[in-house]
Amino acid sequence: MDFAGAKNFILEKMERELNPDLVYHKLDHTLDVFNSALKIAEKEGVIGNDLILLKTAALYHDSGMLLRYVGHEEASVEIIEEVLPRFEYSEGDIEIISNMILTTKLPQGANTFLAKILCDADLDYLGRDDYFMISHCLRHEWISLDINKLTLLEWYQLQVKFLETHEYFTKCAVILRQVKKEENLKQIKELLK
Repeated sequence: MDFAGAKNFILEKMERELNPDLVYHKLDHTLDVFNSALKIAEKEGVIGNDLILLKTAALYHDSGMLLRYVGHEEASVEIIEEVLPRFEYSEGDIEIISNMILTTKLPQGANTFLAKILCDADLDYLGRDDYFMISHCLRHEWISLDINKLTLLEWYQLQVKFLETHEYFTKCAVILRQVKKEENLKQIKELLK
């Protein structure tokens, strides 16, 4: 597998072609998920070929945004099926990466260890100090793209439901992010009082 080639290809393509109205699903989000996946993988002992597959899935998980917003996970799979064979990824590798990407669709349904890491990396920000800034980028993106024009009150109500039902899959993510996620939820509930 030519991971470096696959990485450079998708990062350059996304930098050039992503819709500038994507203020959440932008290149920074992809790199954030990639770095979070690396951190979790290291703590969970993921190495070798599995690590390459995870890193590839993290880089390509939202590449479908190049094609469409709704159903972008499936579009990401279309992209990897077309692109990754050029970089010597086997059919089996592509199937594993596809599965990981599809499990990031909400509600997340991770069914393998690598998919669990990717899902946790994708929503790592829920348990971080920058949660509110990132969350509002998503709200702004939805408004800009006419996906959903929630009022601020409605947005916070949606966030309460989401944070209350979300669960991290890996021990590492629970240790690193659960306490702060609960603090973020508590802050939102205070705002809603």
